[in-house]
Amino acid sequence: MKRNLTYRALTLRTKAIGESNREAWFLTEEEGVLRATVFGGAKSRLRSQVAPFHEGELWLYHDPVRDSRKVSDFDVRSYRIGIRDLYERTQAAHALAETVLASHGGGGAWHDALTLCSQTLDTLTEADAQLCSRLGIYFLWHWAAHLGVRPDLTACASCSCALPPEMTVFFSLESEAVLCGNCAKLSGIATLGTEGNASPLHRNNGIRIQSGARMWLRAIEGVPPSAVKRLTLDTISLEQTRAFSKAVVAGTLGKSLATWDGI
Repeated sequence: MKRNLTYRALTLRTKAIGESNREAWFLTEEEGVLRATVFGGAKSRLRSQVAPFHEGELWLYHDPVRDSRKVSDFDVRSYRIGIRDLYERTQAAHALAETVLASHGGGGAWHDALTLCSQTLDTLTEADAQLCSRLGIYFLWHWAAHLGVRPDLTACASCSCALPPEMTVFFSLESEAVLCGNCAKLSGIATLGTEGNASPLHRNNGIRIQSGARMWLRAIEGVPPSAVKRLTLDTISLEQTRAFSKAVVAGTLGKSLATWDGI
């Protein structure tokens, strides 16, 4: 069994252990999420290389007896220093990293997972505060597709009727399904007289998704993160897409993540 292994890797999180060492979590193209120890004090070159959102070629030493790993070297190709220059960028980047960790890297197709993360983080490095929020939603919506849980926005999950682009639909938090207005009312999610309510959240355990939100979500499905800058949306649609994308991923994880509050 090989003990010295090489990976294409993205650093997701680091944590101090003891007086001078760190634990680091990586998303790798070859094996998904891996945890390894970084040895060295504050002035260690390796410690400065292994930092959140840095990406490059990673060398690990694997001890098969203890099933432990330590970082031997990390050749950083992307530092993404710009993420640390704006609070909103940092928030969105941490939300991305914690989502990947909470879902164990997506369980497979790690090349696609790493590509999505890399492209989103690259776009974040120069994003303004408003774009950071939209990029966070973009990532959650595409991560839901990566996990295989992204709902169909074109047909009602209950009666299978087509959902015209102009129709307001509802997402059931209980059944985790998109419903037309009639099925939403039958299930108790939507009530008469609520169509003009701007709030995406309802006391009846559902999320309203109006036409603007649906059109934006459909538009971002086929484009890279760099195109999100050109795809703006109004305040109501922003709130609805934010609540919807978080609810979809939370349903799979079994919880909402605190880092999502920054999106």
